[in-house]
Amino acid sequence: MAILLGLFTRFKRQIETTDKQTDDSLKTHYYKGTFNQVFDSVEQIFKEDADCHVTTVSKEHGEIAVEIQKPFPCFLIATIVSVKPIETAVDFTISSEKFAMLGTYPELKKRIVAYYKRISQIHTNIGTGKNY
Repeated sequence: MAILLGLFTRFKRQIETTDKQTDDSLKTHYYKGTFNQVFDSVEQIFKEDADCHVTTVSKEHGEIAVEIQKPFPCFLIATIVSVKPIETAVDFTISSEKFAMLGTYPELKKRIVAYYKRISQIHTNIGTGKNY
């Protein structure tokens, strides 16, 4: 049954990071830093990525919308929320309309993990999930 579930997961075309994810790499990541510091860093990461085009920035809502061109077209929304005065959570929702013979999920996941890794190079990662 687990193999069958893994096969279906491979063909999912949307990933949303949350505290409740079973995969630790896809759980909400918490960083040491103020909302403004983390928000500005995440926005800068997307602006520096040649594959990305930032379409909307809403600091009041803590959201950044991004169109990604490679390895295939997809759409990402980064949500940044202040949890405590110097603790900020970052979540991603990424989706694609593209169908791939080998599945799109692995590439979407790789993209999210890479963004979390990049943010962790700028800000101290406090943990993942609400029970860190």
